[in-house]
Amino acid sequence: MLTIDLAESPQDRAAVFAIRGAVFVAEQGVPIAEEWDSRDLAADHLLARAGGVPVGTGRLVTEGERGVLGRLAVLPEARGTGAGAALVRAVEDRARKLGLGAVELHAQTRALDFYERLGYTARGEEFLDAGIVHRDMYKLLS
Repeated sequence: MLTIDLAESPQDRAAVFAIRGAVFVAEQGVPIAEEWDSRDLAADHLLARAGGVPVGTGRLVTEGERGVLGRLAVLPEARGTGAGAALVRAVEDRARKLGLGAVELHAQTRALDFYERLGYTARGEEFLDAGIVHRDMYKLLS
């Protein structure tokens, strides 16, 4: 069973950063100095657990009337289970609860189809972030 909650305790926050380190730093080669940033302090971090074990995370940063979904990471053993889509929906639900009207994100181009299936629209040109090709995506919340 998958559960998703705000990561509020020190243990939950440690799990968030462990997952991000495993996925972005170890697996994808993102420099650690680029993975953790000052936005982490004020962001809402969500933590997905399967059977009580942390398997994924995502963060929501508020910028005016919109939210920025970022740092979506799912451990390899939980990929293909719906955990990533559930995390995106949980971030959107949190954004709605905060009164935000839209969510945007910077998607790795290999994940464009994933986000498009969840209602996001790509816009603008491709760009490099941490040495990985990305595109901006946007979704209005109802």
